[in-house]
Amino acid sequence: MNPMKRRSFAAMLAGTGLACMWATPAWSQGKKLVIGFAQTGAESEWRTANTDSVKSAAAAAGHELKFSDAQQKQENQIKAIRSFIAQKVDVIILAPLVTTGWDTVLKEAKAAKIPVILESRNVVVKDPTTWTTFVGSDFVEEGRRAGKWLLEHTKNTTGDVNIVELQGTVGSDPAIDRKKGFDEVIKANPRYKVIRSQTADFTRAKGKEVMEAFLKAEGKKINVLYAHNDDMAIGAIQAIEEAGLKPAKDILVIGVDAVKGAFEAMIAGKMNVSVECSPLLGPQLMEAAVKAKAGEPLPRWIKSIEGVFPAEVAAKEFPNRKY
Repeated sequence: MNPMKRRSFAAMLAGTGLACMWATPAWSQGKKLVIGFAQTGAESEWRTANTDSVKSAAAAAGHELKFSDAQQKQENQIKAIRSFIAQKVDVIILAPLVTTGWDTVLKEAKAAKIPVILESRNVVVKDPTTWTTFVGSDFVEEGRRAGKWLLEHTKNTTGDVNIVELQGTVGSDPAIDRKKGFDEVIKANPRYKVIRSQTADFTRAKGKEVMEAFLKAEGKKINVLYAHNDDMAIGAIQAIEEAGLKPAKDILVIGVDAVKGAFEAMIAGKMNVSVECSPLLGPQLMEAAVKAKAGEPLPRWIKSIEGVFPAEVAAKEFPNRKY
């Protein structure tokens, strides 16, 4: 895809004023919904918690949830959406694996007058009226927060700061935007250099594998690991230890998501910080689904409220973690 044609999600939203397009006045908000949920898979702690949140919220509200695990394949998500359309569900929730390739199937949903709510990740389509609202995080800001923590944590050091980056799934919104936000912050200071950057598909196994390759190529030149999610960071920590180095000391470790595994790693002194990205979107999604079916206007972006958790607060905060 031509990078000049790709617009950030924030830019897409500016001035659109778009709201729900599928008003059904005869429908009552008291009625229980049939909701189709096309999930990406179960590739991480975050994603598992996200699935559990949606299932629990649907059950609590009394809605029927038709769930599809795409096993990290876009074609499976497209098949699931078409199945939901054929079953005439009331609302479709889509956690898009990647940003592009959705134009045709989302047009089909619009033609069937079924509102589509995007969750956790966004899409780039020619017709933005084919989806109703996006429920999720500001991934660019998450990248910025990771970069700001690094600048603050290393402000009293001298010399180059060599960074290796484990990117998320190629073409996915969080991978694109977490990189963008991080780069935006560190580029102002020339001593911060990303010397290696490669996808590890948001998984622990791939995080370990790619970090092993980084260590083999760069060795002790590496000062910082920035991983687009905690699972990749945890996998990379294994590789760092097996190489005879101390994670969080010899190599600073920055992750994103703030899952329990990251807190455990921080408490063990093996990880420095995790930027929060909450997967607990179920209640917000159920509320949005009811409004979408009723034809009520919705904001284009329903944001999560999130923070940053350095290792210093991990032990205190750990008991409060729900995922």
